Amino acid sequence: MPQSEFDIIKDYFTGQRVKRDDVSLGIGDDAAIITVPHNQQLVIAIDTLVAGVHFLTDSCAEDIAYKALAVNLSDLAAMGAEPAWFTLALTLPKVDSLWLQGFAKGLFTLAEQYKLQLVGGDTTQGPLTISIQVAGYVPFDMALTRSGAKAGDGIYVTGTLGDAALGLRCLQRPDEYHFDQQAINRLNRPQARIEMGLVLREIATACIDVSDGLLADLGHILDASYVGARLDRNAIPLSNSVKRVCDRYEFDYALALSGGDDYELCFCVAPENDAKLKAIATDSDVSITKIGQIEVKRGISLRDGDKSISVNQAQGFEHFTG
Repeated sequence: MPQSEFDIIKDYFTGQRVKRDDVSLGIGDDAAIITVPHNQQLVIAIDTLVAGVHFLTDSCAEDIAYKALAVNLSDLAAMGAEPAWFTLALTLPKVDSLWLQGFAKGLFTLAEQYKLQLVGGDTTQGPLTISIQVAGYVPFDMALTRSGAKAGDGIYVTGTLGDAALGLRCLQRPDEYHFDQQAINRLNRPQARIEMGLVLREIATACIDVSDGLLADLGHILDASYVGARLDRNAIPLSNSVKRVCDRYEFDYALALSGGDDYELCFCVAPENDAKLKAIATDSDVSITKIGQIEVKRGISLRDGDKSISVNQAQGFEHFTG
């Protein structure tokens, strides 16, 4: 007997172990009821992943679900918010029990890591599409934004850049790029920097997650803050895998500059908070690298030693321009 929409919800999405005190009413009614804690502001983000656009059509269901939730959590990290609950809108071409089991496993593996409760959503038939809305809390007036960067602030990134873009090339062009499981894992299972976002609330003047590429996303900070930036290409942190590719093809610095899907944090810190940032870096298991400085002159200046490199701030993934 075919499973109905309600069967799918009941069989795969109502058995989550996380039950939060701020959720008064979750799955099973027309809408959820949430109690926002006193003196906290609600931070909400939503992302849609479409098969063939955001993930390969033959990606495993666990990875698809994990990434769909992780990219939303990355937005909360960039705002300095603590995750709380989420909704799921799932469009399926057909009902596939094994696929749904894997999808639910990947989804709840990550949700339970951050004590996130699924509180509702929708299930429809059509091309495979996943829309997740995630919400979190931040103390009043403590949220990180893109608009606070000032001239003289250092520009920093977490982790390494370019790995996910390399992973995609490994899958799409295996004859040209050697198989690299670590890079593929970075593509399929990005790590949202939630813990880093929470500690940066005290010192970061601006923050964004690197989803569309460093140049494009840093450009959003510059536009919102009405400033420019000088970047040192040689300071951009690269994994050994990406370094090998950059040594082979110099143009492949584009992996780190505009590849996208890194979901690392790019943030700015005033010089007077350098000591605090150093303490944060010492206490964290995530690397922090200074890659440049905020300047008054608008735009991005990319330097390679004494050489200036021409860049296009708009480089990066954009849905409606190809």
